[in-house]
Amino acid sequence: MNYPPKHHQDNDINHMVEVIKTYPLATVISVKDSQPLITHLPLVYENEKLIGHIDIYNPQAQLLKDDNDVTIIFAGPECYISPSVYTTTQLPTWNYIKIHLKGKVKAIESKAALKQSLITMTEFLEAPDHKYVLEPDNPRLDRNLNYIEMFEIEITNWEGKFKLSQDKNPKDTRAALEELIKVNQESIKQFLDKVFK
Repeated sequence: MNYPPKHHQDNDINHMVEVIKTYPLATVISVKDSQPLITHLPLVYENEKLIGHIDIYNPQAQLLKDDNDVTIIFAGPECYISPSVYTTTQLPTWNYIKIHLKGKVKAIESKAALKQSLITMTEFLEAPDHKYVLEPDNPRLDRNLNYIEMFEIEITNWEGKFKLSQDKNPKDTRAALEELIKVNQESIKQFLDKVFK
């Protein structure tokens, strides 16, 4: 399997879209009066735009409209890579996948579009098993439409950060990727066991 280079090139957008689809929880950053406002929201990539929803009482909701500038960060897997995993002499490093996007954000005012978007996002997030379906006639859905705002982001700049030991020999690159998989699987359980005793 080929992995993209460390820095973005035009042909890497497909790799970045896969990161967005696999890790849809975004860090959404707006700036007001020189102060950053930051919210973590799942975003869906649809028709080359990002679609999201925000609680109307979130202070950032007022900035997610009117073609305002927004910065978005998606985070893929990451971990420390010990030199012990390599077959050659190396220094310690940290491997990660991050996507940095800039865009212009517009509010979508239609309640019908909001309702359908919530249904569509639920369907996307429930894949592949679809154990839950958000039905259009769900009364709770209708009651909450007045408290949620929908927005779309037109992406103006893509930057992919794929630091995956690509500069090592193929055997070491493979070892680093295997370590990334192993550590992510193990560390989640250890962390949750520690935090939620």
